[in-house]
Amino acid sequence: MRRSLTLAILALSAACLSSGVAPAASFDCDAKELKPDEKVICGNRELNDADVKMTTTFDLLSGLLAMGSRGTLQDEQTAWLKKRQECGADAACIKAAYDERIKQLGETYKNVNRPL
Repeated sequence: MRRSLTLAILALSAACLSSGVAPAASFDCDAKELKPDEKVICGNRELNDADVKMTTTFDLLSGLLAMGSRGTLQDEQTAWLKKRQECGADAACIKAAYDERIKQLGETYKNVNRPL
C-alpha cells in the first residue's frame, strides 16, 4: 500500500509535468487576499511543490482512513495550517513546516490498517 501511495504521487507529478502545466498550490494564488505565507508559497517553486506533495498525500490518506481517524487527521491539518501561517513570509520556516507535516503524514500512512 505504501508503494501505491508513492506511485499515485509520482503519477500525479508526471501528469502535471508531461502536460506542460506546473502543479499549483492547494489554494488560489490569484486570490486578492493572500496571507504572507501563501504569497511566499506562490512565488517559490520548491514551496509550491511541497504544498502539492503535502496536499496530495493528505487527500489520499483522507480516503484511506475511517471516519474517526479522518476527523483527527483534519484537526491535525487545521493546527498545522495555523503553525504554517505563523511563519509569515519566512521561507525557511515554511519549508521546515512542510517537511515536518509531510513526515507526519508518512508516519500516519505507515500506521493505516490495511487488508493483507
